[in-house]
Amino acid sequence: MTIFNLYIFDREGTCLYYGEWNRRKNAGISRDEEFKLMYGMIFSMKSFTQKMSPMDMKTGFQNIQTSRYKLHYYETPSGLKFIMNTDLTVDNMRVHLHQMYSSIYVEYVVKNPLASLSEPITSELFKTKLDDYVRGLPMFAAKLS
Repeated sequence: MTIFNLYIFDREGTCLYYGEWNRRKNAGISRDEEFKLMYGMIFSMKSFTQKMSPMDMKTGFQNIQTSRYKLHYYETPSGLKFIMNTDLTVDNMRVHLHQMYSSIYVEYVVKNPLASLSEPITSELFKTKLDDYVRGLPMFAAKLS
């Protein structure tokens, strides 16, 4: 099992944070273009699932699986979007993404008087705590290929 990367977007589509751990292939486009592509896909998937679901979608979609990876999605009540890509063997990451929000983002960004909530996260303490948390997850390991 392995974790590839994490994106945090605000409600306007600004990428506030990007981190990667075991990503082996680059997108072949600039980071800004990658962020726009990811946010656009999430926006479209959210709209698609709300309109096309045969059942009431109270929580919306939580993950999308391709033949190569699984994208996990968590949106906060304030509109922050946490998106994590993992390999296919990783179960739903919703609880862990919520934990990243409530215990790390809120503690080291929201409660930081020097942080601007609409600007990319520059806090080294936030980055260190998030990295420690992700590396401590049971599904964090380099996949042997």
